[in-house]
Amino acid sequence: MAGPVQSIERAAAILRLLAAGPRRLGLGEVAASLGLAKGTTHGILRTLQLVDFVEQDAATGKYQLGAALLHLGTSYLDVNELRSRSINWADALAARSGEAVRLGTPLEGRVLIIHHVFRPDDTLQTLDVGALLPLHASSLGKVLLAFGTANLDSAVDAGLEPYTRHTLAHADELTRALAEIRENGWGAEVQEMSMGEAGVAAPIRGHGGLAVGAIGLSGPVERICDVRGRPEIKLLTLLREAAWAISKNLGAARW
Repeated sequence: MAGPVQSIERAAAILRLLAAGPRRLGLGEVAASLGLAKGTTHGILRTLQLVDFVEQDAATGKYQLGAALLHLGTSYLDVNELRSRSINWADALAARSGEAVRLGTPLEGRVLIIHHVFRPDDTLQTLDVGALLPLHASSLGKVLLAFGTANLDSAVDAGLEPYTRHTLAHADELTRALAEIRENGWGAEVQEMSMGEAGVAAPIRGHGGLAVGAIGLSGPVERICDVRGRPEIKLLTLLREAAWAISKNLGAARW
């Protein structure tokens, strides 16, 4: 029987490496991590780039997973399965944080809310399941954009509507914010969609580390953020623990 094809093994190793972390990697970083020559690594990356499995940032020259591969990675997981595998952790997150929890996936250039757990108090709340939120003005949407689950170019082409004076309504502003989200591993929106409201979200990952959805906390800005307008550290910790637990249930390795 024929043995394994070395070039395919190396390409697979590169894709796994890019999927394992929240940030883009340079040619030297990829080569050093896998013990490959730079020339060999560059040739494989160029080939993967030609078939849209890898994308290169024009400004930094660094690489990330491409839209075509991300689409393949999410196609196996339907909305019902994502919801059923997440529901227990979402419910627990609401109880532990005291805030509302929502799960989101991309749909036709928006964020589809597939599960919503009310804030565990007696306040009047409206069920958001089935609602469609803007990608650029919601924490769930920005996380989906940052990790490639939703398409940035399509969102920009559709127009970045300024819902409030805080909305990131310019492509360069949004691009910088998404880079920060990839670096941090979470995203936030503070009064970007509705004045007085804020949210924070983290990616849910499946097999191979590909982001397949997002989970977020939302509520009044004074409950989600500290006096400086930054998300509360305790809420971020609880959120990321829940995102990791769901991701592990979906077959993701630790990132």
